Amino acid sequence: MSSREEAQTAVVYPYGRPITTWQIDEYPAHQRSRFWYIGWGTIGFILLVYAIATANFLFAVILLMGAVVTLLSSFRPPGKLDVAVTTAGILVGGGFYAYPSIKRFSLVYNPPEVKLLYLDFEKPWLPLLSIPLEEVDPNRVREALLPFCVEDLERTDESLTDVLRRVYKL
Repeated sequence: MSSREEAQTAVVYPYGRPITTWQIDEYPAHQRSRFWYIGWGTIGFILLVYAIATANFLFAVILLMGAVVTLLSSFRPPGKLDVAVTTAGILVGGGFYAYPSIKRFSLVYNPPEVKLLYLDFEKPWLPLLSIPLEEVDPNRVREALLPFCVEDLERTDESLTDVLRRVYKL
């Protein structure tokens, strides 16, 4: 066993025995054109002028923070997060989701653009979690989850927020 595999097993062990693992990007890395930056910059500037004109300074601060985060993420490559389906739950980076807290899961697989695992939680205030499948076989993930979770076969498309994020490169 290599040191990397030992380290990965050591991280996952407290959360159950790993069934399948893969890595995902911390956030989607989009190839944005100059036109994208000019277009969104113009929209942001107009909204900033509107926020200042209406004395809505909180909105102005939020716009500026969004612009800074977008620019910083454009110049820094995303880090990698480990994802593991274990016998006790799902580990995504530093977050662990135990099976009793997961109401159902669904797989939306329309390659090459859409390859996602969705987790819907029992607690209504927890948002729907989408986890990219990257190059892992969705059937392997499905087989690993079926003994522990209910599969939602009615979800066949990605969520609206994921569509908007992909189409507008957010």
